Amino acid sequence: MPPYTLPFEKPVLELENKLRELANFSESQKIDVSNEIDRMKKRILDTRRKIYSELTPWQKVQVARHPLRPYTNDYIQRLTKDWIEIHGDRNYRDDRAIIGGFATIDDERVLLIGTQKGRDTKSNLECNFGCAYPEGYRKALRLMKLAAKFRLPIVVLVDTPGAYPGIESEERHIAEAIAVNLREMFTFPVPIIVTIIGEGGSGGALGIGVGDRVLVLEHAYYSVISPEGCAAILWKDRAYADRAAEALKLTSNDLIAMGFADEIIPEPLGGAHGDPETMAETLKTVILRNLKEVKMLSDEQRLQARYNKFRAMGRFAEGGPPAKGAARRAPPLPAAPTPIMAGDTLADQQPPARE
Repeated sequence: MPPYTLPFEKPVLELENKLRELANFSESQKIDVSNEIDRMKKRILDTRRKIYSELTPWQKVQVARHPLRPYTNDYIQRLTKDWIEIHGDRNYRDDRAIIGGFATIDDERVLLIGTQKGRDTKSNLECNFGCAYPEGYRKALRLMKLAAKFRLPIVVLVDTPGAYPGIESEERHIAEAIAVNLREMFTFPVPIIVTIIGEGGSGGALGIGVGDRVLVLEHAYYSVISPEGCAAILWKDRAYADRAAEALKLTSNDLIAMGFADEIIPEPLGGAHGDPETMAETLKTVILRNLKEVKMLSDEQRLQARYNKFRAMGRFAEGGPPAKGAARRAPPLPAAPTPIMAGDTLADQQPPARE
């Protein structure tokens, strides 16, 4: 794929073009301009660092959607060995928008599941641009049940604009498939580590996003709706996507401040696509560290902590907004009801106390 430049990266592109012209001039005229070249390289580095330190929410969304950004398959190749992919939901078909299988990360045997996008028209059509059908979520659930049976940790990589919203999805009950995944993921006693590696769109991301730890890459985003969709609803015009991105509080820093994510994974300067090898190594280190911490808990502690984590989301203390950069903490929860377990009926569950 040819190089792709985001609109806000044009100053860097212009400097890089000048650097190439200078290097060609030096070579053709046999003139030593190494000092000028070194100064130009430093200027490029400083310019890129300044741009990426001041990204707006909408610009972060653009980075998360960069066509050269590493996808799940790219991380699988760099993170794992002994990768064995499992296909199909045993009901309808194999959805290529969600891939999963067994692998080893260093010496840790895991089940790895992730949403997958394509690099060109053919591969994008094959995986439906990363938008899964109901059978994709049912395949993920089948694999997670296998992992729970064999006591294997589950590692999830999320990069999707959302579940596919077409009539085929509705006919095959997309909402039910996602809802069942949400319920069942609270019952698996094995550790679950979720990482948002690019886009984290709506229920399509949440359908495989319930975990003991939710990690997010520095320039990834996680939101209830895409900025374009939000702009179309609120302002009747998708051109206001930048305003919507600001209002949605979807960046990694916002997610940490509101308690929706547990840790930000730093990206190489210029984004994960600038240095995929370094990004993969950083991701592996953080996943394994969090996995080690979660494994120290007993099954009962892990399930209760997972339940409490998601139960607390969206609860805020009364008062003004938190100070900039400060995390807003929810008030303590009342005693939580017993988490819903597989096989329970509605009659077995006690409704939570009214708050």
